[in-house]
Amino acid sequence: MTTARKFDDGLMRCSWLNADEIYRDYHDTEWGVAVRGDQAVFERITLEGFQAGLSWITILKRREGFRKAFKNFDLKKVSRMTETDIERLMQDEGIIRNRAKIESTIRNANLVLELQRSGQSISDIVWSFAPPVSKRKRTAADFEWVATTAESEALSKHLRKLGFGFVGATTMYALMQATGMVNDHAPGCFRRNQL
Repeated sequence: MTTARKFDDGLMRCSWLNADEIYRDYHDTEWGVAVRGDQAVFERITLEGFQAGLSWITILKRREGFRKAFKNFDLKKVSRMTETDIERLMQDEGIIRNRAKIESTIRNANLVLELQRSGQSISDIVWSFAPPVSKRKRTAADFEWVATTAESEALSKHLRKLGFGFVGATTMYALMQATGMVNDHAPGCFRRNQL
């Protein structure tokens, strides 16, 4: 069971959090806060995809590098990236240099633009898989850490069917946690009842 613990500033926070200031700030101000809009959701899908197999703090410490590398996640600019850009990014120490994930980011940007041209929104699609509001925060009695849910598995399946890459069920559950689709702040964490 995931619990909360007291930090040196006296606040109770999720016990998975370490003392790193950038991690603490992310937990306190962003994790679990609703994120909407195609560009913002595209950024989060990208970062969660790059995180697969790594720790989230590794991504957080490179987030500004990712923003610079992927032109602040401007969908049109990312969609036009070429093999030359991929080679340049493979040398960029400010990001995770994984060719498959870089190529997937460009492909995913193109897919988001295709959705927009057909009158759809990646933000709306992702949010359509959120659990009902009444189930977004589990009770303290049944609270335990989970890696996937039926909703994250369905979202993953849908996005893969559309052609998106690095959108496995575990990655999509992390996206749901990060973007406020579920509230997984541990019982006792000061943020749990603020969202």
